[in-house]
Amino acid sequence: MAVSSAFVGCPKLETLLNHHNLSPSSSSSSVSQTPLGLNGVRVLPRNNRTRRGLIQRARCDLSASDSASNAASISALEQLKNSAADRYTKERSSIVVIGLSIHTAPVEMREKLAIPEAEWPRAIAELCGLNHIEEAAVLSTCNRMEIYVLALSQHRGVKEVTEWMSKTSGIPVSEICQHRFLLYNKDATQHIFEVSAGLDSLVLGEGQILAQVKQVVKVGQGVNGFGRNISGLFKHAITVGKRVRTETNIASGAVSVSSAAVELALMKLPQSSHASARMCVIGAGKMGKLVIKHLMAKGCTKVVVVNRSEERVSAIREEMLGIEIIYRPLDEMLACAAEADVVFTSTASETPLFLKEHVETLPQASPEVGGLRLFVDISVPRNVGSCVGEVETARVYNVDDLKEVVAANKEDRLRKAMEAQTIITEESTQFEAWRDSLETVPTIKKLRAYAERIRVAELEKCMSKMGDDINKKTTRAVDDLSRGIVNRFLHGPMQHLRCDGSDSRTLSETLENMHALNRMYGLEKDILEEKLKAMAEQQQK
Repeated sequence: MAVSSAFVGCPKLETLLNHHNLSPSSSSSSVSQTPLGLNGVRVLPRNNRTRRGLIQRARCDLSASDSASNAASISALEQLKNSAADRYTKERSSIVVIGLSIHTAPVEMREKLAIPEAEWPRAIAELCGLNHIEEAAVLSTCNRMEIYVLALSQHRGVKEVTEWMSKTSGIPVSEICQHRFLLYNKDATQHIFEVSAGLDSLVLGEGQILAQVKQVVKVGQGVNGFGRNISGLFKHAITVGKRVRTETNIASGAVSVSSAAVELALMKLPQSSHASARMCVIGAGKMGKLVIKHLMAKGCTKVVVVNRSEERVSAIREEMLGIEIIYRPLDEMLACAAEADVVFTSTASETPLFLKEHVETLPQASPEVGGLRLFVDISVPRNVGSCVGEVETARVYNVDDLKEVVAANKEDRLRKAMEAQTIITEESTQFEAWRDSLETVPTIKKLRAYAERIRVAELEKCMSKMGDDINKKTTRAVDDLSRGIVNRFLHGPMQHLRCDGSDSRTLSETLENMHALNRMYGLEKDILEEKLKAMAEQQQK
């Protein structure tokens, strides 16, 4: 395989090739042993005929050595080509998820790793700039930070992504490794399907995670690096999430993170104060809106909502007529907190809104709630600093504390999860079959290109023999004839390279046909060169 000079300088290509540690074999000429003189210098025989014979033999040995050296170099180069082709074409790239979730890492770590939605395209571009990453997606929520990639090498891909996460968050690699989880291919597929179905959520069946998976696809559209495999995975995950909620009762009675936050607050308040406790919600986004909705469902009749603008609050007020909603601007946040017994926070702020020095100057909460002010923070990064917990008159709870609310539903969660797993297993099999069917696409393209090159070359020979006096009609007829012959010839192979992935027997035969055609026409090295060109183009962007 001749690697085009257009992409020899590509950093990603150089790194890939350097991993093979190619070093041409060096051979030294083997001259016949001659006796040593007293001073250690080798002495040539004095007989001229013998001397001439020795010189000629040395020349032959040197020539043979050069030939052997050249052959060794060529052999080593062929080994590099073949090993590269085997590695990057025969062994398909892996789908890998590197993640930290509420199940494996504390909120203090997750908030440092969190990537705002607006930064997802930049993150995808940076991840795909890594040497062994072809495609990428980011799923960053209050409960999880997961990176999905299509990696040329599992080990090197994981290493590069982990180092990238460390660089962007400031968390040491060793600490990330202690809390991360790694899943590959089928396990990665199973995981995102479970996530989309709400099985991996703190609150089983909660609907917000499905909306967040949809948002990954929406943001990724048109982003270079959100490629066919990863986008196909997330789109299929959306289908799974919808199907699980439609065909099982997993969503019946299911609560969201916001409703669990309301439940937690009521668990911590005296029973007698539920109706009279003063509620304040900081942030009127999706999470804040759900908090208000569940407060109303629990009998709350009045809530103060602090937000940057009044527009969202007015929309919520029009939608929820059963509760009095009072709007306050963000600069009155501390004054509103001073008048509240429970403060819910759910903003996208990347820095804490409440610190110890803010809270310790606030008056005590009302006697009905025991004089303790509750801060229920469901934001990641957190809106309430952990130092606020040092204030005697305040209690701070974050998303990790919601486990207490859902612990009682464990048996019901397990039963519903088993119902959903049947669907997820079926859909995972279909997705893997679809991925397998994609394997033949490069071969189809290269086989057609190979046939087209032959057709054009032979057509040019034919036209040159026919001379310059042929008319356009004849030229077009000959061209159409050549195309027709090629298409008829390719029809059979193309039929045997296409399948929808639904029939395992047909898929197995299709992949066997693909490998046979690759061997017969030497297409694997062309496919490798195409991949390297794509890498070079992506690196230049």
